[in-house]
Amino acid sequence: MRRRKFATLLGGAAITLPLAARAQQKPMPVIGFLGSTAPGPFAPFVAAFRQGLSEVGYVEGQNVAIEFRWAEGHYDRLPELAADLVGRKVDVIVASGGTPPALAAKSATAMIPIVFTGLGDPVGTGLAASLARPGGNATGISNITGELMPKRLELMAELVPQARVIALLVNPTNPTHEDLARDTQQAARAKGVQLAILQAGTEDETDAAFATLVQLHAGALLIGPDPFFNSEREQLVALAARSAVPANYVNREFVAAGGLISYGPSITGMFRQSGIYAGNILKGEKPADLPVQQPTAFELVINLKTAKALGLAVPQSILARADEVIE
Repeated sequence: MRRRKFATLLGGAAITLPLAARAQQKPMPVIGFLGSTAPGPFAPFVAAFRQGLSEVGYVEGQNVAIEFRWAEGHYDRLPELAADLVGRKVDVIVASGGTPPALAAKSATAMIPIVFTGLGDPVGTGLAASLARPGGNATGISNITGELMPKRLELMAELVPQARVIALLVNPTNPTHEDLARDTQQAARAKGVQLAILQAGTEDETDAAFATLVQLHAGALLIGPDPFFNSEREQLVALAARSAVPANYVNREFVAAGGLISYGPSITGMFRQSGIYAGNILKGEKPADLPVQQPTAFELVINLKTAKALGLAVPQSILARADEVIE
């Protein structure tokens, strides 16, 4: 009897100890991913984010969980989605796609760390005290694409020198659109060309903007930096081709989809860096001490097939500067 009782107790201990050990294990950390657009068009960027996470030792489903919230281009939904992630008590929020999700996350929490991606002016929008020492609970990657607008306008003036009117498409629901239009207008005056401002925040408005573009006889088009436009790149490229207007985009994904030319930072590179930052924060680093990263390299990508379809001869001066030529 004593022997059987001892064996039973021993067996019970053998069962109980692993259960106790499991109870003491730290729960898997959770990243809240707040996206301003739809998941489909952002798939390459999410993949780059996961790559960055893996580089610092985190693999989704193994030692980290990711909860996605997508606004589907409706920026007014972002505050509610950010509040939902805060209610879920995630360990870090990744605000993906420019200023609107970053501001929504910041308004929702002053405690949970935030990593923003693709933000134009984190200091001016109040998300960081400075680039070197952000302070507070937010840091991330700035894209400075707004500052590149004069350079993009110069490229189009060089590529289409006969263009007297150049159009700029902006999203009126993006809080940075007025600054973007103002800076580009100054560059247009300096080049002696007229700038026509077009606005679109929905698919229908985009169709209407291109109809206006044709009526204005614009010789070229600049697509402003905005997550909504990034998610609608197939539509924008198709509309530019149908309207036979040379268009300049903010990143190479547009040109790979058939667009004419792009100039800007690598979006996939920025999302990879945001994954690294999110992983470092999970390991204990503080957003206040992580400097806001800025791109140091910019890609000039040209699609010669599209140029030929438009009847454009790309100057050798532009081809010589190109980082990638798609034929």
